[in-house]
Amino acid sequence: MTFNWRQADAVGIATAVYQGEVTASAIARDCLAQIDARNSSLNCFTAITADTAIAEAQRVDQAISRGEFPGVLAGVPFAVKNLFDIAGLTTLAGSKINAENPPANHDATAVTRLKQAGAVLVGALNMDEYAYGFVTVNSHYGATPNPHDPTRVSGGSSGGSAASVAARLVPLTLGSDTNGSIRVPASLCGVFGLKPTYGRLSRAGAILFSSSLDHIGPFARSVRDIATAFDILQGSDERDPVCTQRPPELCLPQLEEGIEGLRIAVAGEYFAQGATPEALDAVAKVAQALDVTATVRIPEAHRARAAAYIITATEGANLHFANLRSRPQDFDRATRDRFLAGALIPASWYIQAQRFRQWYRQRVREVFQTVDIILAPTTPCVAPGLDQETMVIGGEEVLVRPNLGLFTQPLSFIGLPVLSAPVKLSTSLPLGVQIIAAPYNEAMILRVAAVLENELGLAE
Repeated sequence: MTFNWRQADAVGIATAVYQGEVTASAIARDCLAQIDARNSSLNCFTAITADTAIAEAQRVDQAISRGEFPGVLAGVPFAVKNLFDIAGLTTLAGSKINAENPPANHDATAVTRLKQAGAVLVGALNMDEYAYGFVTVNSHYGATPNPHDPTRVSGGSSGGSAASVAARLVPLTLGSDTNGSIRVPASLCGVFGLKPTYGRLSRAGAILFSSSLDHIGPFARSVRDIATAFDILQGSDERDPVCTQRPPELCLPQLEEGIEGLRIAVAGEYFAQGATPEALDAVAKVAQALDVTATVRIPEAHRARAAAYIITATEGANLHFANLRSRPQDFDRATRDRFLAGALIPASWYIQAQRFRQWYRQRVREVFQTVDIILAPTTPCVAPGLDQETMVIGGEEVLVRPNLGLFTQPLSFIGLPVLSAPVKLSTSLPLGVQIIAAPYNEAMILRVAAVLENELGLAE
């Protein structure tokens, strides 16, 4: 095969397939061979859908041979976090308990939409149990190490989704984000990860963790891939009661509009504290590329993070309460202990956290009356070691697992759209910078990312 699909992004692959440079079947076979050869060390995949992938690729090739348009992602291999339903597979959500469930009857809505665009599903990806974690170290299915350094974590809970893109096993994946589970692994693995506005994309057919906080979104190595996938995934869905009825707004046609006139600022105070010099350097590098000198304060971000903890633990524990009572030994110990703690949180705390959420949402809305885009670190540090329990942040020794979401939780708490964009530093390990906007401004975020991609060469 002369066309090197592993060096191309998803849009480039689809173009090559449609123009006849390569067949979708050839790409699918090579992709599956790469996964088979490398997954034993990378541990990204928990299931590989080889037979259906070949059949889907053949359908793409047949459509092209008939002169039909096969879709904007024709022949593009993709994979999804193992909490999205895949027809014929049991949806694990990283758990031992779910392995006893029957196979899914239907694909999740997001999976269906990507397939309808010609993309070829090759498998399901590893994650923290029930999406409760920032490291993808799973006692049932093993850890997914960082492709840049296998002694370090890939981040989580969508670690398999980020690592498989970073390792070039697939160009496009889907993950979920409650408190940072798309953005944290995107940062630590050096890829793009988009958490859209809450309710912008359908979660139907995806196992929820915290219903009032959960989002789904794509990972990719280029901005145009993120924009293309997001455009495909948009649209109302009666199967998801929180999915917006707002008409889709296509982002891909707007990518080249630039940033002239946009008011961009760097988040100060909370988002400038508790980060390593590398994380602050990444933000400074992005700010310089965009000619940004202004700073802005997001008030009470530390309280937002605390309230997010309460809501997450309470809603998560409620979803799994029956199994916590009857079979606690079958949970990953770290997940179980946090769920048990969540089950003990007084109802008054949960109610107060939700009241604060409304207040905080209004304060941040006021911030966006003065700025259009806010920049902030995605993670406070580069990827920690797989066995590392603590790290030093702001001169204080803290636990690794909860604090990787230090800068992501206050933003997903009120459903803001955020893209984690990878930044190349002098170190061998990548870091991400969050590009943040008011709700339903994904197109604006991606315009900024496109400028950065051109200025800094973010896509690898």
